[in-house]
Amino acid sequence: MRAGDAAAPVIRLRDIYRTYEMGDQVLNALAGVSLDIMRNEYVAIVGASGSGKSTMMNIIGCLDRATQGDYLLNGTDVGDMSEAQLARARNREIGFIFQSFNLLSRASALKNVMQPLVYRGIPRAERKRLAAEALGHVGLGDRLESRPNQMSGGQRQRVAIARALIGQPAILLADEPTGNLDSKTSQEIMALIDQLHQQGQTIIMVTHEPDIAAHCKRVIRLTDGKVESDERNPAAAA
Repeated sequence: MRAGDAAAPVIRLRDIYRTYEMGDQVLNALAGVSLDIMRNEYVAIVGASGSGKSTMMNIIGCLDRATQGDYLLNGTDVGDMSEAQLARARNREIGFIFQSFNLLSRASALKNVMQPLVYRGIPRAERKRLAAEALGHVGLGDRLESRPNQMSGGQRQRVAIARALIGQPAILLADEPTGNLDSKTSQEIMALIDQLHQQGQTIIMVTHEPDIAAHCKRVIRLTDGKVESDERNPAAAA
């Protein structure tokens, strides 16, 4: 978890549009989205297919740029960043958890988790130490040398979570993190993500599953690229 001004939003979006031209038609995947996400929030972004939630994830994750509007990440205007600066922001500020895990198939769990630190110039011995600690934190201290094809889906997602956390990101951005898992393993992964939030991690979850969104303390629902509702979830675990 990255330290910072607890009173300032870690994410601030103002009048965000993302427009695509398709022949002679113009599609607004996002159409004027404004919201703040504070530190240590646990937020679900939900909506049907085509609602704009994946586009919003890509913009928050600095994987895409807004066509119009302002995005402040930890107080820094993303719109002013070069491509190199965007890559640095992704590496230092955002931890990604993907539905498909996105692990290097021929690399061990340890090497997969070490990877984000390569781009920071951290010495190899220190990378190994930090990666081993991260894997231990997610319950895989005994699987450091295992490759993804030697692990279950739940274990692979734990490796992905360890990789996302190793850089102490400002936010953890999870895209359908249980989409490829069975119900029992999904519950185990969500229990781990709940625990990370309780330890102070800011988490933004993109999902279409109501039972997954129910873990989050705030639920933002998108429809046709706009915020339809933004509500607190008092039933979420404390």
